[in-house]
Amino acid sequence: MATTKEKIHVSNDGSKVTLERQHDVSDDIHRAEVLRKAQQGCQGESRLVGTIPMYLITEWMKEAGVDPSDNEARQEIMKRKILSGEFDKFRVWKGTW
Repeated sequence: MATTKEKIHVSNDGSKVTLERQHDVSDDIHRAEVLRKAQQGCQGESRLVGTIPMYLITEWMKEAGVDPSDNEARQEIMKRKILSGEFDKFRVWKGTW
């Protein structure tokens, strides 16, 4: 599970407040690696494609301008992102669909 650290920065005159978030996804990447090596979820019709932190899915939805309740759009966004290669470390099943 991704861990999040948050820091609040306030300008000297107090007119600006900034929230800084840092996400550590090393546990999620490790989980995907272990599952990939064990070939868990890679057989049958239903396959575990990847293990993606929820905050990342939320960010992808915001980038695409998609409503979080739109399941069909969320699936398409996740498929596109995980197949792009940029987020390959979160993949468990290396096949294509």
